[in-house]
Amino acid sequence: VAEIAPAVVPPQAGAQGRPDPYDAGLKVRREVLGDAHVDQALAEADDFSGEYQEFLTRYAWGEVWDRPGLDRRTRSCVALTALVAGGHLEELPPHLRAALRNGLTPAEIREVLLQAAVYCGVPAASGAFRVAQQVIREETTPPE
Repeated sequence: VAEIAPAVVPPQAGAQGRPDPYDAGLKVRREVLGDAHVDQALAEADDFSGEYQEFLTRYAWGEVWDRPGLDRRTRSCVALTALVAGGHLEELPPHLRAALRNGLTPAEIREVLLQAAVYCGVPAASGAFRVAQQVIREETTPPE
């Protein structure tokens, strides 16, 4: 007769000498998305969404974006493509600004979106091009 073993409790963040990735994640999140975006996201957090903001900071930014395996330019290319593939146009503006901050040129962003059109579909890329055109115009036009 097989027995069911007791549930294994995963170690808590910071346990076993491993640093909690939250602080590193907050640093990377600010560097990539900018202080204004992060400050707004954190300020809008409440009892319902606060844990989600902590999750994003700790895991998306502290565990994934802070990994050494890809540089930030490449991570921005992947993020833009994934957002196009998922149809998440509302998330594109901060990641387009991040891509520019991470060193991608408008021409390189155009190439990423063209590549996405082939693999994600023309309708998805059409929406992404509209959003990107506006964001790039805002970010690259000198103030009058």
